[in-house]
Amino acid sequence: MQVALAFVDDDGNEILLDAEEAFTLFALTNDLDSATVSACPTCHSRVLAAVALRDLLVDAPPHPRAGDLEVLADEAPTLHVYAVDLVTGCDHQGWRDPGSEEWFEVVGDYQPASHTED
Repeated sequence: MQVALAFVDDDGNEILLDAEEAFTLFALTNDLDSATVSACPTCHSRVLAAVALRDLLVDAPPHPRAGDLEVLADEAPTLHVYAVDLVTGCDHQGWRDPGSEEWFEVVGDYQPASHTED
């Protein structure tokens, strides 16, 4: 699987989406806007409120990975879940609000741990 987007919690648990899954998720949830606390203006990396993410996924049209993402959000050890855009090649220089510091602290050097190639 070519990983395009990762959702990670503060303990390092992750859900990996391929490009089609990521595109569909963003389309079905209006770019995750209602759950976004802070976001890079250039890519899809963002800080998401865990409870709002779960609620958004429950209310959105069905997505094949929604159940996995709901579990990640429900079991997150903190109030936030982090989305990491793995395909844009962004350096996040335009991301200047305080949420960016939290995102960098948790996932700044993130590489998918459970990535498997087809």
